[in-house]
Amino acid sequence: MPTRAFWVAEPGVGEIRSAEIPPPGEGEVLVRTLYSAVSRGTEATVFRGGVPESQRAGMRAPFQDGDFPAPVKYGYLNVGVVEEGPGGLRGRTVFCLHPHQDRYVVPATAVVPVPEGVPAARAVLTGTVETAVNALWDAAPRVGDRIAVVGAGMVGCCVARLLAALPGARVQLVDVDTGRADTAAALGVGFRTPDEADGDCDLVLHTSGSSAGLTRSLELLGEEGEVVELSWYGDRVVNVPLGEWFHPRRLTIRSSQVGTVAPARARRRDYADRVALAAGLLADPAFDALITGESPFDELPDVMPRLAAGELGALCHRIAYPAA
Repeated sequence: MPTRAFWVAEPGVGEIRSAEIPPPGEGEVLVRTLYSAVSRGTEATVFRGGVPESQRAGMRAPFQDGDFPAPVKYGYLNVGVVEEGPGGLRGRTVFCLHPHQDRYVVPATAVVPVPEGVPAARAVLTGTVETAVNALWDAAPRVGDRIAVVGAGMVGCCVARLLAALPGARVQLVDVDTGRADTAAALGVGFRTPDEADGDCDLVLHTSGSSAGLTRSLELLGEEGEVVELSWYGDRVVNVPLGEWFHPRRLTIRSSQVGTVAPARARRRDYADRVALAAGLLADPAFDALITGESPFDELPDVMPRLAAGELGALCHRIAYPAA
């Protein structure tokens, strides 16, 4: 049957390509996409051809076609309806780590049913909330901690919302864009510009993807504090002043990456547990504040360059597909 998908034809150029897919076999599902979403930080790096050669194997999305830098079909935030497959899934709304494509066939084990009470339009955030869950498993925040989340993009906002429920914690969302103050309020946390941010933090989670953001994250830490680095820099060089407070305060920078389950939980949780937890957390309507733009699928080749260039200020830009 026919299908249409978004491809990066060459760095900086996108197009929608038609193809044929086979009917689902045993243990597979045919999914008709309702919504996908652009994970702007990572997808902008892919779109501009910025994935380093050394990371091209590790950066592959689960159902990616083609190779970096291009042509490549890439993406991992997709919500659709199962049209064919095992009886328990047929007709269910599901999340899948699949690129932008109107119909696709994948193993039934690759889809996660969207829980009752979670709208399909919000469920596109499942993969991003999963990243935030993994980050908190890595960071292990404690009751009463003084915490900053530097970078109010999709991942930073999801992290901030999960931290908002931590009893007694001082949680601030830090960003250069003062327009993110309303988003922070909707997420139930404080907002500060980098110059205004409160210091002496026990923990900083950095998501801005910039050297300036990582530098400010270190400056905000108190004695023996820790930065958990979630940013993906691609092929960009990061400059950080490790000659200032890094050694005197005995600071730590550690990475968190969703490609593996955090070591603190890896013995007792697997990928399926983590994504199911993320899907359930999206029953919280506060996450709607992160959906700040939407475009039809057919416009994605024109929208992606604008997202990559920062011309569209969306946190999560949702892509809507034609009804059946």
